[in-house]
Amino acid sequence: MIDISELLSYIPPDDYDDWIKVGMALKHEGADLSVWESWSMGSNKFQSGDCAKRWKSFDSDEITGGTLYHLATKYGYNPPSGMDNDFDLTNLLLDDYHVDPSFVSREKIPQVTGQYDARGEMLEYFTTLFEPDDFVGYCIRFRQDKDGKYKPTDTQYRRTAGDIISKLRSSSIEMALGTLDQNAGAYVRFNPLDGKGENNSNVIRRKYCLLESDTIPLEQQYALIKAMNLPCVFVISSGGKSLHAIVKVDAENEAQYKERVRDIYDFAEKSGFKPDGQDKNESRFSRLPGVKRGDRWQYIVARSIGAPSYQAWIEWRQEQADDLPTETNMAEVWNNLPPLKEELIPGILRAGHKLLLAGPSKAGKSFLLMNLAVSFAEGIEWIGIPCKQGRVCYVNLELDEASCFDRFREIYEKLGIPPRNISNITVWNLRGHSVPMNKLAPVMIRRFKSKGYIAIIVDPIYKVITGDENSATEMSEFCSYFDKVATEVGVAMIYCHHHSKGAAGKYANAADRSSGSGVFARDPDAILDLREVRADGFDSGYRKEFPEACSVLSGFEISSTLREFAPMQPFRVWFDHPVHRRDSNNYLGAAPYADSSDSGRGVAGDQKGKTDWFETVQELLECAQVSGDTAVTLEAVGISEQNAKKKFSKESNYEVATIGSEKLVHLREDDTIIYKGETWHRYTRGRTFIWGKQFPSSE
Repeated sequence: MIDISELLSYIPPDDYDDWIKVGMALKHEGADLSVWESWSMGSNKFQSGDCAKRWKSFDSDEITGGTLYHLATKYGYNPPSGMDNDFDLTNLLLDDYHVDPSFVSREKIPQVTGQYDARGEMLEYFTTLFEPDDFVGYCIRFRQDKDGKYKPTDTQYRRTAGDIISKLRSSSIEMALGTLDQNAGAYVRFNPLDGKGENNSNVIRRKYCLLESDTIPLEQQYALIKAMNLPCVFVISSGGKSLHAIVKVDAENEAQYKERVRDIYDFAEKSGFKPDGQDKNESRFSRLPGVKRGDRWQYIVARSIGAPSYQAWIEWRQEQADDLPTETNMAEVWNNLPPLKEELIPGILRAGHKLLLAGPSKAGKSFLLMNLAVSFAEGIEWIGIPCKQGRVCYVNLELDEASCFDRFREIYEKLGIPPRNISNITVWNLRGHSVPMNKLAPVMIRRFKSKGYIAIIVDPIYKVITGDENSATEMSEFCSYFDKVATEVGVAMIYCHHHSKGAAGKYANAADRSSGSGVFARDPDAILDLREVRADGFDSGYRKEFPEACSVLSGFEISSTLREFAPMQPFRVWFDHPVHRRDSNNYLGAAPYADSSDSGRGVAGDQKGKTDWFETVQELLECAQVSGDTAVTLEAVGISEQNAKKKFSKESNYEVATIGSEKLVHLREDDTIIYKGETWHRYTRGRTFIWGKQFPSSE
């Protein structure tokens, strides 16, 4: 059976045609995008995002795994005789798994304390790694170069481990090895030699390899070595800025040694360890424990950690790659079903589930979510729905800190309740510090796991979206981070998103109105959607009930899409700044939708005022910038080209540009447009402007 990962190791990623063929073949064989990206990184032409853009367009049955086979043979691959032409994706899946360093916290390194048994540790090292008849290579003499660095001289390779061990047991380190250089420490070769030399060809057993990094902090090195579950016989402090992990490989020959070491180094690199690539050879020097290097000891930090063998480590990686839960036979649980999770918002949201609040701009979504936080904190109703009392964290991505705090004060005052349990609300202000959700999720898990929150509210999500909002694949990955936080922290995840323009009038189903991919409609356990109704002329009853109502009132209908519960009847609310109140007396019962064709104040289509259009464009451009675009389509804005040119007159900051078949809105001052990952430049032709595409150099 052919191993695709082996074929890829033969194919260089520099030729553009080969690069495309490899991507198409991998997709056809069911591999993940990350496999193609990882292979592509071997080229100095690699640009982040190129693979993802091309991957979406691949849909061919002509380029298959056989193409990989032919390309590999073109570059020197010789398959073993008798090998069939089936392709094995097991190793690809294995290679795709690695430790996520963002989920690994630094770990304190055990230190030498009290009376250090230097001779005992050195004796342990030699008896563990060598047989008595093995020849050992080591160095205890050094010279200083012009930069003050110590270089090995007079290296030894003709003494047996048995001779060294005998002298260590009966006398001292000096009697066993000789006089040590206390400034430079001591080196040792961790694989046994033949006594005739000290090169790779003189190694008689390739049992171990060395893994170290000089570029990341010691505490991070230690944590990653443990998290990677490497089969380490020893982890040794070098007395400097690195730890030396002596890793079991148990290779039968030189070729297998190289293969296994390359595998370990690739895994470590993907896991953020940043290994020193010069340490791969089997006769490499490592630091010998039990020796002082300046004022620091070279000593054993840890012993026998991780998997017991290389093969056990491979099996562990396979288990991690297959991290799906096991199957459950219903007969096993039928008489003892697990309890359902507690309802935080009865009939709508359970603990550990996800709730999406969607609506048009200016609907007061942030106020509504803050009101929900208050309802959780005080254990009171939220828009007429009871809420469980508990601690909640509000992640503020949009408001400045003072404004955010003041909004909570306004809500409490408008509701007329004392802040008896205000300590149940924690605010995490990230305006100016927001990062994509793939980076924010591990921080949330680390910070919030022991805080006892019942819910985390993220407002708004466009600030943390990773990838293209309209890509189902990329939005599925984005939404998975909310699952990760909900599962790891044990909280409900609540977040809000905006409608696509004109969606309220276009889509009858509330789940379809959120901007971007349909993943937003399918992913949450519960969706609450706001649709504006025309409150003008229907507010007299409400004002009698609430004389302190603000001068401008808005009305909205809230509908739901629920996975866990029976459908909920839509109901209407008043937005009486800064709170939403349920229209319990049905004052808004006859109010038409604001986006309908009924007479009255229209807010849809080209009837919008100039200021409204500018706000719409600005909001859409902010969302587009998350995926790197600097322009949006006229269709997304919901305006015709003729009316757009009228609205965006000479005093406007915006203009319409024709890019291929698309009509785009962008900032007038920009001479460059980035759209769907491609760059276009403004050129002058006579008295007119045209937009030209800048093709990637690889094409």
